[in-house]
Formats: sequence, structure tokens, C-alpha cells
Amino acid sequence: MKFGVFTVMMPDCTTERTLTLLKEYGYDGVEWRFTRNDPSRSTEAPSFWGNNLSTVDASASVEELSALRARTDALGLETPNLAAYIQSGDLEATERAMKAAKLLGAPSIRVGVPMYDRSRPYGDLFKEARDYLGEVEEMSRSIGVKGLIEVHHGNIACSATLARRLVDGFDASRIGVIYDPGNMVHEGFEQYRMGLEALGEYLGHVHVKNASWARTAAAVPSGGYGDHEKLWQASWCALSEGVVHWPQMLADLKAIGYNSWLSFEDFSGSAPTETLLRENLAYIKSLL
Repeated sequence: MKFGVFTVMMPDCTTERTLTLLKEYGYDGVEWRFTRNDPSRSTEAPSFWGNNLSTVDASASVEELSALRARTDALGLETPNLAAYIQSGDLEATERAMKAAKLLGAPSIRVGVPMYDRSRPYGDLFKEARDYLGEVEEMSRSIGVKGLIEVHHGNIACSATLARRLVDGFDASRIGVIYDPGNMVHEGFEQYRMGLEALGEYLGHVHVKNASWARTAAAVPSGGYGDHEKLWQASWCALSEGVVHWPQMLADLKAIGYNSWLSFEDFSGSAPTETLLRENLAYIKSLL
């Protein structure tokens, strides 16, 4: 397998520093966070989703992207995926990300999936998402970059089988799925191997992180539920300490013949970035 890092987990590192560290610690590639940072947060301390320094700006020029590709290539690193933040249905952003991925040498980008919040029926969201993915499929044929949806809590592809239902029938060389068992701790857990088998040829990429559950004293927003006002809440944690059983997860990936990218996305904050880079890779390699 090959090992990469989704740079959202390296908010305190510039893109240059990111590449240097990944090479130093023995990674094979970099999965860039691709979005526009909010300029009003530029004076804030670095954070995953705020002032993240390890971000490729979605408005970067051809020259800037080409220069970043050259630096990546010079270090012998690959770009397995471009982790774009695209709303489902946003074809303009999809095309922009695919063209950026082409310049960076990435074979795929992350594309959006509708969120589910009880305000709209699943069936309507499903149809809209399928219509969008049909457009992504056509765009992929034209540009040569694959679109990957992500198994993620809160969206209509929160489990492997729901993700498979969403992509079923599309050309698997153009549309695929990012499998993320850490996200499924929050919602959508399934037997790992069964989910992977269900995804079949649509499995395109795997994210590596973990989360755990704890009691919280927060009240249910609508109130009046007695004992149920004390809720369980999931939060990110170290790879070896969460609900995802990574020894089994890796065994199941091997069992289905997966031999591609594992991309780390550690939000635990349990150690400095450099420590996490070193220890996470050592941990996963020890299991393999």
C-alpha cells in the first residue's frame, strides 16, 4: 500500500513545509486540501478548518499549481487525490477542481454529496445527487480526472452501502468512493469487509483516522426527554484509541485485494503535527 496525508491535518505547516515533512517521514504522497481560506481568519492561530496553512487555494493560477507540482515531483511524492470542498451540484467548482487536479497530477477529486438534516426527503436529495454525478461523469470523460464521493456523517452517503447505492451504475473509472471508517463512527457503521465488498470496483481511496464516544451533559435541543437529555457524542481521537479497529480494518482491505492509498486525516490534536506524522505511519505499518 501507499501512504499519504490529507493536509487538512497539518494546519500549522505551509505547503512547502508539508512536502518537506512528508518526504522526511517516509510518506509516498500528499492529498491537498483544496479550497479558499477565509481572509478574515488569516490572523488566527492555525486550525483544521480555519486558518489552515497547508491549503492549495481554489483560485490558484496555472503557474502556481504547476510550480507546486514541480516541487512535489522533485521530492518523489505523488498526489493521489485532490480533497476539494464542493457542494453537490456545483459544476463550476467541479470543473475548476478537476483542471487543478490535472495540473497537480492527481487522478481524482472529492466531489460533494447532499447533507441530510430532516428538512428535505432523502429521495429528493438522492435524485439531485445522481443528476449531479451524471454531470461529473461526463466532465471526467472530458478532463480525465475521476470524481470521488466520501462516506461521511451527515450526508446521504454515510455508510458504504448508501454510497454504493448513490454511485451504482456509473462508470467506475469516472465515479468512485472514498471509504472513511472514522467518519462512520459518528454515523453509518457497517461491518468493514461487508461494506468494502458492497463498494466493489467503486472503492477509490481510503482515509485513516479514528473517533470515540463519550457521555455529554448537553441537553437535547427541543428538551423534555428526561434521561435522554444526557447524550452520547463522538469526537476525534488517536488512531489506536478509537472505535475503528484498525487491525481488522486493514485485514479486511487486504482480504478484498485493496493495495492502493491510505491517506491520514488525524483530527485528534493528541500531539504536535510532526509527532503525529511519525507515530501514525509507524502504527499503521506495524499492523501491516
